[in-house]
Amino acid sequence: MISTSSIAARHKLREMFTTLHRKLLLVVRDDDVCRRLMTIPGVGPVVSLAFKSTIDIPARFRNSRAVGPSLGLTPFLNQSGESHRIGRVSLCGDEMMRALLYEAAQVIMTRVQKWSWLKAWALNVAKRRGLKKAIVALARRLAVIMHPIWVDGSVFRWTNKITPTAA
Repeated sequence: MISTSSIAARHKLREMFTTLHRKLLLVVRDDDVCRRLMTIPGVGPVVSLAFKSTIDIPARFRNSRAVGPSLGLTPFLNQSGESHRIGRVSLCGDEMMRALLYEAAQVIMTRVQKWSWLKAWALNVAKRRGLKKAIVALARRLAVIMHPIWVDGSVFRWTNKITPTAA
């Protein structure tokens, strides 16, 4: 049996959550970088703001490929003499950002209905390596995609084809 005090506490928590979520949406709405990051499927206000806060200064990365390893989304290489074993992800970097990227990748794989080159790539990896490894690979790929969108001011393209502009 649930007591009235636990119901009241749950109600208060939901009110606080709603207030914080509204504040988050206001911050993201006024931020051009977050709005552009949210053009990527699976990336919402929480993921975009967390990515912006975690990376902080995008110029500190020489190239976009360096973002994945800084978040711990690369395989850990265990070397001993001549044996090279690639294990799980290295787990260095921000754990919360890694979890949010994993969740966004999982949304792309399971919930997003619209087809994109990114989803096709991830499903191709899943066929070869399995769903969980594909989701981790997609999370790393999301981080690599989010960096140039932030730096050069572009938005996510749903296809790999470049459309010619009218002159």
